[in-house]
Amino acid sequence: MVTPEVERRLVDAAIEMRQRAYAPYSAYRVGAAVFAGDNYPLFVGCNVENASYGLTVCAERNAVAAMIGGGASQVLAIAVATEDGASPCGACRQVLAEFGQQAIVLRVATASGRIVHRHTMAELLPDCFRSHEQ
Repeated sequence: MVTPEVERRLVDAAIEMRQRAYAPYSAYRVGAAVFAGDNYPLFVGCNVENASYGLTVCAERNAVAAMIGGGASQVLAIAVATEDGASPCGACRQVLAEFGQQAIVLRVATASGRIVHRHTMAELLPDCFRSHEQ
């Protein structure tokens, strides 16, 4: 369950990670924090750009990779901190949907910590790509 306390921790962690982003090309810093349940720490990530733009990795996907590396396999909530409250890109939406399209609750926050949108992954990506086994 995502309590107001967990939500605040997620937003604070995402804002902190935003400051660590490596964004020398776009100057658009993004931080993300994933809540995978009470038995896990928050998993965090930031965007890491590359001179070969296609190799850039988004904050959300870095946080999901940290979650998998940390032994968890389900995203219950994610906070994303950007300068203007932007929503995750399509690639990140698809990756997040892989780990609980119906269960994920997304919180998007501005750099000041104000939550500007709350969505479920089903709202953000209602017809996500699924393998034939899912």
